[in-house]
Amino acid sequence: MNDLTPKKIVAALDRYIVGQDDAKRSVAIAIRNRWRRRQLPDGMREEVGPRNILMMGPTGVGKTEIARRLATLVGAPFVKVEATKYTEVGYHGRDVESMVRDLLDRAIDMVRTEQTEVVRTDGERRTEESLLDLLMPAVDGAVEQDAEATDRRHRSREKMRERLREGELEDSSVELSVKQKVMPTGVFAAGVDSLDPDMQGFLEKLMPSQSKRRRVPLREARKIIFDQHCESLIDEEKVIEMAVQRTENSGLIFVDEIDKLCSSNRQGGPDVSRQGVQRDLLPIVEGCTVSCRQGLVRTDHILFIAAGAFHGTSPSDLMPELQGRFPIRVELNDLTRDDFLRILTEPENALTKQHIALMATEGIKLSFTEDAVEAMAELAATVNQSTQNIGARRLYTIMEKVMDDLSFEADEKGGDRVDVDRSYVMTRLKDISEDEDLSRFIL
Repeated sequence: MNDLTPKKIVAALDRYIVGQDDAKRSVAIAIRNRWRRRQLPDGMREEVGPRNILMMGPTGVGKTEIARRLATLVGAPFVKVEATKYTEVGYHGRDVESMVRDLLDRAIDMVRTEQTEVVRTDGERRTEESLLDLLMPAVDGAVEQDAEATDRRHRSREKMRERLREGELEDSSVELSVKQKVMPTGVFAAGVDSLDPDMQGFLEKLMPSQSKRRRVPLREARKIIFDQHCESLIDEEKVIEMAVQRTENSGLIFVDEIDKLCSSNRQGGPDVSRQGVQRDLLPIVEGCTVSCRQGLVRTDHILFIAAGAFHGTSPSDLMPELQGRFPIRVELNDLTRDDFLRILTEPENALTKQHIALMATEGIKLSFTEDAVEAMAELAATVNQSTQNIGARRLYTIMEKVMDDLSFEADEKGGDRVDVDRSYVMTRLKDISEDEDLSRFIL
């Protein structure tokens, strides 16, 4: 984070996301403010809260992608939730606090992965010894061995070690004990996630893990044994402590479809539940303490990014208290023909680059001419205007239609060179582009 200035964050996002400069600028500042907060004295640090962001724009313009790429860039725990999944008590749905518990689970996985790298050397050494024990079981202690037999066994073990390191024994089968956690079944299992965290922990203790003997190839046994040794080497309490701190100070929750919580002028019906979700969401965003299985998590400094299309509604239709918790408002622009053109070619994960790589696995040298890319961009913009505007997702459908025949017959064209030009594109999309009713369903 010392080197991730706002300009560098925006530059990193530009590698994958086209346009939406205002949104990138806002999230870059919000992330940098987190680093700045950590440099403050303890007293002032607690007073500085996150600058939560509300993104407004149609589907497919990059709202979710910006948040996801941002979390990956800074190594922050990240969860994406849909506001429509949550309902107030008495209505079918999930508890809003579950988003914080999910975030803590992501943080625990991240910290455990990092700690695995810390103990990797010791874990691999122990794994090698355990595999040798499986391949050459120890002699019964009751049987006395003379010095010569002991020395012979040692030499045999070292030869086995060399073969193991050279990969000669990967297909050998070994029998080992594998721990398996017993999970609740039947009707009872369906309600486990909705139970109180203390009750979930109690149930886990009631159903301890069981050991089961399995015969597996050595390559699979190596991973199982390595995981077991790492589990014993890693301090679980330290993992949870670090994960809680990371969740509280670096966590990022992306709340999508928040516009669906906006209530209409009607009273009763589903609007009651929508208002209830807003009331339940408010203390989470405002800052409270959530009880999780692993401990208590404060949400005061978790960064929330909310997003919605707001078709027929506006942020002002949300509760005033909830509006105030998203002080940064960013409006994302509709994608134009030029944007589509850039999306198809510039990002590191551009669709054209993906399909070139996919066809290369079949031995096909695929290329897209400039006029072919322009044709697909023009068609995407036209269909979005004439039917439903689904943003960049329209390009996925168009690209799949263009590549449909080649993808189906690729295994028979190994070694061929295929140049996709404008005529190639229009030939495969001619009927669809001319028939608006057909494009409505297919594109």
